[in-house]
Amino acid sequence: MNERKIYLTSSEISSLWTAYMNDSMSKCVLGFMLKDIKDEEMKIAIQSAYDISASHLEQLTTIFQRENYAIPKGFTEQDVNMNAPWLLTDTFCLTYVNHMARVGMISYAGFVAMSFREDICNYFSQCLNETNQLYSQSLRIASSKGLNARAPYIEVPKETDFVNNKKYMSGLNPFSEKRPLNAVEISYLYMNIMTNVMGVKLCLAFAQTSPSKEVQDFMLRGKNISQKHIKIFVDILLKDDIEAPHVPDTSVSDSTTKTFSDKLMMFHMSLISAAGIGNYATASAASQRNDLAINYQRLSLEVARLAKSGADIMIKNNWLEQPPGIKDREKLAKNKEKS
Repeated sequence: MNERKIYLTSSEISSLWTAYMNDSMSKCVLGFMLKDIKDEEMKIAIQSAYDISASHLEQLTTIFQRENYAIPKGFTEQDVNMNAPWLLTDTFCLTYVNHMARVGMISYAGFVAMSFREDICNYFSQCLNETNQLYSQSLRIASSKGLNARAPYIEVPKETDFVNNKKYMSGLNPFSEKRPLNAVEISYLYMNIMTNVMGVKLCLAFAQTSPSKEVQDFMLRGKNISQKHIKIFVDILLKDDIEAPHVPDTSVSDSTTKTFSDKLMMFHMSLISAAGIGNYATASAASQRNDLAINYQRLSLEVARLAKSGADIMIKNNWLEQPPGIKDREKLAKNKEKS
């Protein structure tokens, strides 16, 4: 007797679609990085990341074909100019892989949690494990070369303590002294500084290589927002005499040759904007000083507005691929009546 077919759920369909889009983009970017990277150790990490994305695309294509699921357009070799000159430093490439691996681990953990079918759960669990290994590999290489920026050190607690005053949660009153930052708050400030540093460099690389004035202006706006957010977070740390992280040299070259398609660059920005909003939401929930929580919420709105304007540009230029969804039943009925 044939086993009853278990159909994909909406969350599994969305997770598979998102994973394909992200991996097809990553393969293009990583393939270009491999062309020019000189450091052999760093190249190992970039190659690992490329191989993972290529393998994922093959596995996803097999799943799509088995389920009669239309394969997304995603991104192909047409979205990257492999003849473009050197654009990204070796250090940038390694830092990029480490950063995107962190984003990937968060995404894949969510995909596992939203999956129900055993084969889909197993696939995303495998992806999570591979991305975790890639993160560890890139971190190990960066550490061996003294390139990884560590979070600030604080004293190890010698005893437990409890909050005994509501003032612990305060911080909005400009006339009262704010309590010192705790370890959780320092951690999120540090992480958000690092992610915005990566955002600044990506925006610069994309702005100077895009032939579109509209895209250039969007990227420069993104760069300015990231720089503003970095300053806000650094100033908060400095008020408690905590040094800002020493960021490795993640610079870009002065190439202005078109390297990636505008469609790919805008999609990449939407991906890191979404990740940034998620980071800020988590940081806001975890921060116990209410001035920090409100700061994150305010800055999230600024990133959301940027993402909205980016989506408008993508729609205008027919670059925004639509995620799978249900049919508009009312529209179908009306069309039937007309016919």
